[in-house]
Amino acid sequence: MSLLMGFQPAFASSETELLKQQLQEMSRTMEALKLKIDALEQEDQKDKEEVKYLGKRLDKAELHTATDKVSLGLELRAKADSIHYNGMLSAPSSLVSGFFTPAASGGFNGATLNQIQQGMQNMAMAGMIPPLDENDVDNDIIYTNKFHLDMKAKVNSNLSFAGRLAAYKVWGDSSGVKFNQGSLGDVTMDGNTSSLPHGDTIRMERAYFMYRQDINDIPVSFSLGRRPSTNGPPMEYADYDMVGGSPLATIINWQFDGASLSFGLEDALDIPGAAFKFCYGVGFEGDWGNSYSIQESQSDVEDVHMFGFIATLFDNDSFSAVFNYAHAWDITDGFTGLTVMPFVVSKSDQNGDGTNEYYFAQNSGGYISRMQPSTEIGDWDAASLLLRKNLYEETEKDIDLFLAASWSHTDPSRISANPFYEMMGMGLLSSNGDLESRNGYSIYAGALFPMPFDGRLGLEYNWGSQYWFNFTGAEDSLVGSKLATRGSVYEGYYIQPVFGRNFFVKLGGRFYDYQYTGSGNPLGEPKKISRANSFDGLFPIVDEVWDVYASATMRF
Repeated sequence: MSLLMGFQPAFASSETELLKQQLQEMSRTMEALKLKIDALEQEDQKDKEEVKYLGKRLDKAELHTATDKVSLGLELRAKADSIHYNGMLSAPSSLVSGFFTPAASGGFNGATLNQIQQGMQNMAMAGMIPPLDENDVDNDIIYTNKFHLDMKAKVNSNLSFAGRLAAYKVWGDSSGVKFNQGSLGDVTMDGNTSSLPHGDTIRMERAYFMYRQDINDIPVSFSLGRRPSTNGPPMEYADYDMVGGSPLATIINWQFDGASLSFGLEDALDIPGAAFKFCYGVGFEGDWGNSYSIQESQSDVEDVHMFGFIATLFDNDSFSAVFNYAHAWDITDGFTGLTVMPFVVSKSDQNGDGTNEYYFAQNSGGYISRMQPSTEIGDWDAASLLLRKNLYEETEKDIDLFLAASWSHTDPSRISANPFYEMMGMGLLSSNGDLESRNGYSIYAGALFPMPFDGRLGLEYNWGSQYWFNFTGAEDSLVGSKLATRGSVYEGYYIQPVFGRNFFVKLGGRFYDYQYTGSGNPLGEPKKISRANSFDGLFPIVDEVWDVYASATMRF
């Protein structure tokens, strides 16, 4: 018994030690569990913060998507031209001075219309019209900057917007007004303000919305606004760009406002690329801001309305055929705009005999004149068929070919009431009061060949007949629209990409060989240049022009 009692303290001590170890183990387990719980709480807080951060990011993205729907694109071209006019013809000062000499002293100033026209006829019959002066005019170097800001927005799958702001200026000039040499391109007006150099002002070249909807599986789109009516096919080859406008550039390269209604017929007709578009536009607003609209003594000049259609007959990316027809009602003898006239002609009955006299004043100060039409002179029709073909399109040796054949028809209705044109008896492609309908024709052909280092060599040729007339006064040229030329134009150019279409340089040259007067101008009968007299040269007559150019273009 005593032996048993002797072992009890030792046993109790061992049991106590075991309990201590168990408590320590439980403490360590609780501490680890506490640390794990703290870690989980910290991780949960981090997750909450990340969720909150991501939420803010998503809210910003949604806000950006909701408020910033417009994508922008920029294009800047710097260009240098060297322009040389060979054999420019103009009336000699001995003839021109007669218009500023009083009628009582043998001149035309203060004479009636009949007296002026009879005097010119007598001079022609007596062989007294002096020969034209001939001289060469050179602009060895002229630099320009052309800037485009393109805008696109897609509201949803049905509704979209497109627009372009433009500025085009000559280095060292921001006046925006040219000296008038007898061309429509010499007048700063609605049809060309963004397409020819007109100072450093940023202008709205185009802005329109488009609504799309499928009707019986036919895609239909309606568009309204300032139209994409410049730089249409096939100008994209020389521009090294996508197609820039809707109308074929062979008959219309002109800014205007209007509407279109398009039908995608590819699936319905089972013809690749088949489409049909109706087009409507206003080329001139007759009442707004014109003096005759508030003068009872002078009749209003009607608006100029244009209508046409564009039919894509076939387009499978290798070959395409497009036909374009246009009609314009009530073409006027000019368009409202600004220019510097070499002299000013007016008429009034200053002697009170009931017949107007004509008065001439030199614009020796270079004062800017606000021009406005005075007469509706007739209607115009035009049609063009453009064929394009890409050879070896799946290889690096692809060749692009195009050919366009065009026709124009003018139906004159009246002689212009503008004092200068009335004095010359001018109407729509008519002179001396002879109002006849005229048909004109044009051919435009080109080929582009692949060159080393992804370069492209382009060769183009176009020809226009005596009575050829189109609305291409917004064509980007410092000389004049080559596609309006009554005669021939030869052009060659080399395009070298540096960073693809985002940055490239272009070298080229054009030779204009005019055969008839007044290319691009609807007023007056075109005269064979070799037969023109000094009365035809009151505005300069251009015979031959060389234009050698180099440009660098950046776009993104």
